[in-house]
Amino acid sequence: MREGTRNNYFIIVRIIMMVMFSLGGFLNTDRDRKVGVLALILLLVSLFMACICLKEFFTVSIQKIILIIPAIILALLFYIEGKSFIFLGVFLICEYLFLFKAKIIYFVLPYIMLYANAEFDMFFAFVVISLIDLCYIQEMYVVSYYRNRTIEDVKLEQSLKRDMTIKEEAAKDELKKSMLMAENQILEERAHLSQTLHDKLGHNINGSIYQLEASKLIMEKDPEKARSMTQGVIDQLRTGMDEIRSILRKERPKKKELAIIQLYKLCDDCNNKGVVTELETEGNIDDIPDYLWEVILDNAFEAVSNAMKYAQCKNIKININAMNKMVRCQIKDDGIGCKNIEDGMGLSGMRQRIRAIGGTISFESDAGFVVNMLMPIRRE
Repeated sequence: MREGTRNNYFIIVRIIMMVMFSLGGFLNTDRDRKVGVLALILLLVSLFMACICLKEFFTVSIQKIILIIPAIILALLFYIEGKSFIFLGVFLICEYLFLFKAKIIYFVLPYIMLYANAEFDMFFAFVVISLIDLCYIQEMYVVSYYRNRTIEDVKLEQSLKRDMTIKEEAAKDELKKSMLMAENQILEERAHLSQTLHDKLGHNINGSIYQLEASKLIMEKDPEKARSMTQGVIDQLRTGMDEIRSILRKERPKKKELAIIQLYKLCDDCNNKGVVTELETEGNIDDIPDYLWEVILDNAFEAVSNAMKYAQCKNIKININAMNKMVRCQIKDDGIGCKNIEDGMGLSGMRQRIRAIGGTISFESDAGFVVNMLMPIRRE
């Protein structure tokens, strides 16, 4: 059933009922009447059907006014012909009840037509009226209910999808902001590190130079003192080296932050070249140890570089999912793929890096090219 027919099926059912009752009433008229009277009855029946059909093109408030015309026509038909159009009267009463959204109790009103019945068997008329009533009651109280529920469910689904999209975009924006903050923090740490090294190492070296210059001047006159000063310079430089090592250990940024920043820069580079590239993360990526970030970063660069060179793709997606004991990383493009996957230097290198950490890697080329990596998280 087509969508338009499915949505308007009850209108079609009502029109079919109206046509059947109109034709039945006309065919049941007295054939001994004059041709002019029969023509008048046919004209009135045609006007009745036209009014009922045309009212569907107007709003409910106008339909209520238009229904007055079929009521007048039906009264004329009853006056001219008698009771042949009883079922058309039942139909019109149900139309009024349906249009005014009457309570179910009012659907007993069509049964008053039984008392006006003179043409049909009483039981037959009762069954037909009951069937007409059931059609309207079903539409008003069953079908309409489920249709409204369906519309509400569709609206709710659309609202949920819209909320999910908004939340997903907000999460991506938040992640990008976090990465920018991390990058700024790293730059600040680098500046702080440079300043600290300048302060510590600069003063240390300057002091050492002055002492060596002094040692050089007194070396011939007082060799013992010169030797003592040289030893002091050596001790001072050793202390400075220890301080530098301590500073570097303390100020070194986290591998995760550097890897994420590099991955985002990789995505930006691809986007600037016309290939839409996205990075998605799931789970708590803070649980991913540094050695895994190195593998993820190297393999991601290799996979994306291959996609940019050979795949002729328009989209690349990098997904990193941190689970309880495993990390799953997928790099997928929508390019031309390849019939036979042969390991070159790039794919072989990716396999070796994954095997070195006890993980598994697979390649798919059914639609585009997909790299799937599964890596265990070793708890320290």
